[in-house]
Amino acid sequence: MFKTRIKQALACAVLLVSLGMLSGCQMGKDSGLKVVSTIGMINDIVKEVGGTHVNAQGLCGPGVDPHLYKASAGDVKLLSKADVIFYNGLHLEAKMAEILEKMSSNKLTIAVTDGVPKSELDAPPEFEGYYDPHLWFDVSLWTYTVKAIADGLIEADPANAEDYQKNAQAYLDRLQTLHQWIQTEVQAIPKSKRILVTAHDAFGYFAKAYDFEVYGLQGISTASEAGIKDIQAITDLIIEKQVPTIFIESSVPVRHIQAVQAAVRAKNWDVEIGEELFTDAMGDEGTPEGTYIGMIQHNIHSIVNGLTRKN
Repeated sequence: MFKTRIKQALACAVLLVSLGMLSGCQMGKDSGLKVVSTIGMINDIVKEVGGTHVNAQGLCGPGVDPHLYKASAGDVKLLSKADVIFYNGLHLEAKMAEILEKMSSNKLTIAVTDGVPKSELDAPPEFEGYYDPHLWFDVSLWTYTVKAIADGLIEADPANAEDYQKNAQAYLDRLQTLHQWIQTEVQAIPKSKRILVTAHDAFGYFAKAYDFEVYGLQGISTASEAGIKDIQAITDLIIEKQVPTIFIESSVPVRHIQAVQAAVRAKNWDVEIGEELFTDAMGDEGTPEGTYIGMIQHNIHSIVNGLTRKN
């Protein structure tokens, strides 16, 4: 009887140790710095810079338009539990502005574009006095956000500052390589043919950085709807400049671009709809396009292939 009790006690001890180990693994997973970002491009930097020290979550997933996104009750709960919140700023998350402002009163809440020199920002007159928020399409400008995120993580978790700094520098090196790769790849398109027509005007910084003309059917924000006059104007431009390919976007409905294609073909010019571009949202998690670098590489391949197509 005594031996039986000893065996039972040992079995219980082993079980408790096992449960403790499982609990410890779970705690380890959840015990890092809780960081919530509004868009995937920011969340990806947090993962790169934060490494194993952070639990990173993004609000706007694949195919989600941040211009129109409204935070759900679940999002508000997630934000309230975060140690750090990162958002783009520059009016990108217009529908979440009130919530982000409220969170900033008692939580480290950082607009990652705040450190970008104002002289580098574009303020298109049609965007109601705001700056164009789509900085990630100029890789050299997007590097400013890496420093902002590293600084924010260090402020929240100074014990791991060295790791954050090391990871940030490694990622900046990769972005520098990406920027140079883009400059080389676009040389395949003759300068006179670097005309990019997309669903909305997200490529202003891209145009400046890589020497393109860009035309969006909708404005900077997708909150504005394209009308018949917009479609006609883009149609005339495509025919005049003999643009071979126009592009849809993953986070914007395709119907207007399809209407442009139909209008152009009705005037006897053959324009194709190219491979979908990722603009305000990245691809699915676990795919190359589900990272910022992979998303940009996909876009460049699609643009080069589309604009070098022969009619």
